[in-house]
Amino acid sequence: MFHLYPVLLAAAFGSFARAHNDTSADHCNNLLFPGQDAYETRIDSYFDIKQQALTPNCLIRPKTSKDVSLIVKILTTANSGTPCKFAIRSGGHTPYAGASNIDDGVTVDLQYLSAVKYDAKNELVNVGPGARWNDVFTTLEPLGVITTGGRSSTVGVGGLTLGGGISYFSPEHGLICDNVLEFEIVLANGTITTASKTKNPDLFTVLKGGNNNFGIVTNFKFATFDYDGLWGGLVVYPLTTIQAHFKALINFSNNIDKNPKGSAIVMPSYQSSAKADLILVAYDNAEPVVRPAAYKEFLAIPGNISDSTGIRNMSSLAAELAGVTTHSVYFGTLTFANDLRVMTKAQEIYVDVVAGLKAKATGDWNIYTLYQPLPPAYWKNSVARGGNVLGLERFNGQVLCLYQPYISWQGAEQDALFQKAGADLISRIRAYAESIGADNPYLYLDYADKTQDPLKGYGEVNVKKMKAAAKKYDPRGIFQKYVPGGFKISKVQ
Repeated sequence: MFHLYPVLLAAAFGSFARAHNDTSADHCNNLLFPGQDAYETRIDSYFDIKQQALTPNCLIRPKTSKDVSLIVKILTTANSGTPCKFAIRSGGHTPYAGASNIDDGVTVDLQYLSAVKYDAKNELVNVGPGARWNDVFTTLEPLGVITTGGRSSTVGVGGLTLGGGISYFSPEHGLICDNVLEFEIVLANGTITTASKTKNPDLFTVLKGGNNNFGIVTNFKFATFDYDGLWGGLVVYPLTTIQAHFKALINFSNNIDKNPKGSAIVMPSYQSSAKADLILVAYDNAEPVVRPAAYKEFLAIPGNISDSTGIRNMSSLAAELAGVTTHSVYFGTLTFANDLRVMTKAQEIYVDVVAGLKAKATGDWNIYTLYQPLPPAYWKNSVARGGNVLGLERFNGQVLCLYQPYISWQGAEQDALFQKAGADLISRIRAYAESIGADNPYLYLDYADKTQDPLKGYGEVNVKKMKAAAKKYDPRGIFQKYVPGGFKISKVQ
């Protein structure tokens, strides 16, 4: 049945181009099929091998919001009204099969909706969902302005923003989603509309953390602010210094209000190619001041192995955390109190899990476990900007720690081994945090594994908001039933 849709798409785009006298591009060239070089190139560009293993019946690459509208209408009403299942891809960075690709369906690839245009008069930047954060930074940096954005250059703008989004600029300027001034979105019936504080404000709120439950976002208007560089980079230490790093991170997190330019991520890691247990620490200060006082405790830790810190551009720092596209990847996430007991126990569990992997795993594989601050500064201005649905305000000013296992490997025969390792880290650490009352229900969607339920972690009030918005803006449940990728509000009890 679904094999009819590529024919319908081709015919409809041909008619659309003729009706609008569009000679700028052949729309049918943006409809790609298995076996074509362009099709295979786009599939190979997914971040995760598991995503690359899927084979949609076709890829369609719209160039405008009108194209997206036409595509949605065809996929949801053609063929006697029987909707086609489809996937939505912006950057394609979410690492589980089916997140932004599909078997036996159509993948709507937003590759060409990637323009980055600065509006100096209104101090904002328009960004297409298919842009990568490197595109945003390299456009804005020469202009002396910047916006909150991702910390890895290859991550897509669309997915990160709709999941909340953490930035090196978050201590001062808030989460990425809270810096959106307006969304342009195509709804399930093909309507093109916008959402802001003053227009469709209920939709505006739920899009900030609500993933792909409400439509296809075709443009983001982000606020910008002055920028003249950063100080930061990666410093590598021996694993024996981990307790000193945990203590420094806890103190750093508790004092972010005093140091709103500062960010830090502590990452115990093992890379099979180097056969070395190390700690990578990302220091990033959002102004060009060398070795700021906020990092004094960190920088006093002796024995660093390498150090790339200096006065840098955001694009340069983001390139250091860019991922490869040749491995399978596991993400998972957990939130707990900013508590040394939990971090210490988490490290014990990590050492045990890595020992098991060393005994069984083969080929090239890597594991990083990220500890990073999640303080109230990140959401202090959210309500004034129209609110979001993350529910972080309900934690009464508590400083939290965001945890993520990031595991990559090669060989599908090892999928179960590595996915179990990631799940074990999450479940065992959560159990300990619960046992001492240091647990927290929030799950950061952009790090969540498909087995997790981040939308539920936003709290009952926000779940009701998302369910109401989905019913209002998508009464047929198109994005619940026919877009299987992403986290679905209809599945939250």
